[in-house]
Amino acid sequence: MSTPRTHPTLSTILILAVLAAVLATAARAQTCGSQAGGATCANCLCCSQFGFCGNTSDYCGAGCQSQCTGCSPVQRCGSQFGGAKCANCLCCSQFGFCGGTAEYCGAGCQSQCSGCPSPTPPPAPSGEGVASILSKELFEQMLLHRNDAACTARGFYTYEAFLAAAATFPAFGSTTEGLSVETRKREVAAFLGQTSHETTGGWPTAPDGPLTWGYCFKQEREPKSIYCDTTKPEWPCAPNKEYIGRGPIQLTWNYNYGLAGRALSLDLLNNPDLVAADAVVSFRTALWFWMTPQANKPSSHAVITGRWTPTAADNAAGRVPGYGVITNIINGGLECGIGPDPRVADRIGFYQRYCGILGVDTGSNLDCYSQRSFNLGVPSTGLAAQ
Repeated sequence: MSTPRTHPTLSTILILAVLAAVLATAARAQTCGSQAGGATCANCLCCSQFGFCGNTSDYCGAGCQSQCTGCSPVQRCGSQFGGAKCANCLCCSQFGFCGGTAEYCGAGCQSQCSGCPSPTPPPAPSGEGVASILSKELFEQMLLHRNDAACTARGFYTYEAFLAAAATFPAFGSTTEGLSVETRKREVAAFLGQTSHETTGGWPTAPDGPLTWGYCFKQEREPKSIYCDTTKPEWPCAPNKEYIGRGPIQLTWNYNYGLAGRALSLDLLNNPDLVAADAVVSFRTALWFWMTPQANKPSSHAVITGRWTPTAADNAAGRVPGYGVITNIINGGLECGIGPDPRVADRIGFYQRYCGILGVDTGSNLDCYSQRSFNLGVPSTGLAAQ
């Protein structure tokens, strides 16, 4: 007797069809990474550990094979890529990746570990520029320990980079506005005094005193956030970017990076690390802030050169011309109007030391202990305090 033939049931046929479709889809979806001959994803998507393209943490997180930073391809460099250097003066890490943080610029860094070499400064457009009142020897004397082994910015802040940046702001410390030598020296001392406090690496018993340790750091050491203000849609934060304090003035917040970038014709919103990778750009962002009035605040340049006249509201708030108002402009929301404060005293100490080196008096009204902050009732500049 013959054995009866069996026929697949409808449910079996459906299951097999679904499995075939899944396998076919999976085969088509695995378009990147080791599963696809090292191919990268289109549109800068991340390649997951299983060879699939996407932009969520499942793709860009643990095991991600390529383009793991999302919207922009990872730059490669160094011995792993034929000695290639990173664009925009970024550091090349020991593993051949480009970036501007300590992970890239620290131990094992292969190239551009302190940014790009500083260019020879161009001559001042007219009149006498900063170099006529601040020699390299005086610059080195002021910032005596900035290249100490303990300073992560060692080798970064050079005299040449400072002059190159200053040349793009011809009114700073120069004769173009008919300023006296004394006023010009006072402005340079004030700028270096405030920025030395922002970047200080000094401590009470530091060699040669704490006021010789300015410009020790080039970015915020313990950032409290990534400083992305989403209420400023005109300055959208780029994915995976942090707008922490960087450079001599510790430029902070996405909108400040956006404003500075627009003024300097640089895309700092998408490349904020450039402020800590290129010394000239770093100084330029600080000088931009120094020279630019914001909201109800005058520019620091106008204050120190005697070109600012307080309004009735300023007088009522105790904001009178002098170095103290500059502290208020920079970080008044945290340091001013609260009585004696060691941070304010540190700013004053740097300024007094630099004025002494340049042989000029400091002027009056050095502190902001009794001044109301400019920030009361108006948006803060967001500059991070050190």
